[in-house]
Amino acid sequence: MSDPLASLLASLERETGASSDFDLNPDVVLPEGRKLRPAGVLVPIEMRANVPHVILTKRASHLKHHPGQIAFPGGKQDESDVDVVAAALREAREEIGLPENNVEVLGTLPFHETVTSFTVTPVLGRVRDAFDIIPEPGEVDEVFSVPLAHVTNPAQFSVQSRRWMGQKRSYFTVPFGPYYIWGATARILRGLAERMNP
Repeated sequence: MSDPLASLLASLERETGASSDFDLNPDVVLPEGRKLRPAGVLVPIEMRANVPHVILTKRASHLKHHPGQIAFPGGKQDESDVDVVAAALREAREEIGLPENNVEVLGTLPFHETVTSFTVTPVLGRVRDAFDIIPEPGEVDEVFSVPLAHVTNPAQFSVQSRRWMGQKRSYFTVPFGPYYIWGATARILRGLAERMNP
């Protein structure tokens, strides 16, 4: 029986460049000497009836940054974290209750620069066993999963735009049911889709 993650694993061998929140907005001028802080997000892959799914969160609506948005579990690298991979695993435990020892790290994708001045490293991880999902109170409103095939199919993506800080800003979206996945999360998934469908 073939490995349902074979194409995902093969994609990790391909070289692609970094991405950013500004990819679709070439007119944006980024400030010289800006300080970027390292962060890590986990792209947790769980198997459901031998079908790979990606676990995502819906951020609490009162948060200062990205309220109500769909996101991977993750956050900035703390001094106690060995690296961004450790940061992603720690944040996944804190945000959704996923123990670090229940994740097999498969690899990382090129970093993504966000409008909030983070360089985010996406960490692909296979969830070994079922676990009790515990959303972090006050941070996470909901935890859900989407089929990996949906969010790595280029045909499911579209480019939309809205006014932001007085300018038109374009971004990728990859909606799934009631969930509007856009911004950095959609851009990272788009990069993965490009790797898996060269």
